[in-house]
Amino acid sequence: MNTDRVRKIAILWRGDHNTRATATPENSRLHRVFSALADMNVAAEPAVYSDEMVSEVREQLLQVDGVLVWVDPISDGHDRSRLDPLLREIASKGIWVSAHPDIILKMGVKDVLFRTRTLGWGTDTDLYGTMEDFRKRFPLRLASGAIRVIKQNRGNGGNGVWSVQLASGRSVLPEADAIVRVEHAWRDGMAETMLLGDFIDRCQIYLSGSGRLIDQPFLSRLPEGTIRCYMVHDRLVGFSHQFSQGLLPAYAKAEGSAPGKVMYGPAEPRFQVLRTKMESDWVPAMQRLLDIDTLSLPAIWDADFLLGPKTESGDDTYILCEINVSSVFPFPDEAVGKIAEAAVSGIQGR
Repeated sequence: MNTDRVRKIAILWRGDHNTRATATPENSRLHRVFSALADMNVAAEPAVYSDEMVSEVREQLLQVDGVLVWVDPISDGHDRSRLDPLLREIASKGIWVSAHPDIILKMGVKDVLFRTRTLGWGTDTDLYGTMEDFRKRFPLRLASGAIRVIKQNRGNGGNGVWSVQLASGRSVLPEADAIVRVEHAWRDGMAETMLLGDFIDRCQIYLSGSGRLIDQPFLSRLPEGTIRCYMVHDRLVGFSHQFSQGLLPAYAKAEGSAPGKVMYGPAEPRFQVLRTKMESDWVPAMQRLLDIDTLSLPAIWDADFLLGPKTESGDDTYILCEINVSSVFPFPDEAVGKIAEAAVSGIQGR
């Protein structure tokens, strides 16, 4: 890379023609990242994307050294089916892309919960790749009467996440006409009862093409919230403790709303055990299992943990419920400079 010239990075997010025409570093929600890059003598420019502007965005990205991407996998009826091939093409030209679509497919989809289930953050996790497999084996998972949580492979904000439980309790082998209670986590969906066979049919959309479904046990400590670890490459840069209404038991919803999200820096004392596990054990193990080198890890990503059963000594355990890679925002103040440093390292290592 020629270090005598000013390095250029595009920061890409989704928008329309008007947003692209009026976007500036100052009016972007990512203005602090733009500013941090400028402090490192990097020229960062907005790259507003839509499927209707692929050619225009391609021409822009071919002129930069790197691209930082903030685009959800599913948003307002849009997906990344046209964006990801564009980013792969750009990366093939030697331009650094974070997060690269191939890295997202390794760690930013729900089947990472199945692939890494043997790590210390794992639990009793199953995976279904076809409707036939789902129809045959999922009823057996419900037979104990416990609540199971079904998750589509690519989604965000609770979209395609369902809790399912037999209405009658235990059953040796639930049939298609068994009654189940289901609840959609997306937008705090209301609980409903329906036939098990109808619910299975409803999930067909999640298994179309290369789709998959992940199956995990419901964790009873969900009302205590989720601990989010914010990561830049393999280093933890902050936490948040957040509460969601999706899939909460009725008693917890009746108790009133909890704070939506509280941010913490990486030194927050309550979460230092989790930090050590992430940096020293779980992330390195994930990298080995998924074959991801450190500089290929996203410039910003997060891992969401639910509280598992306490140990005999009363310590918390942590169960991974999701990794977010595509569009992590907001993030702690401490992450901003580290994201800029990661971007510079990325374009220097091309």
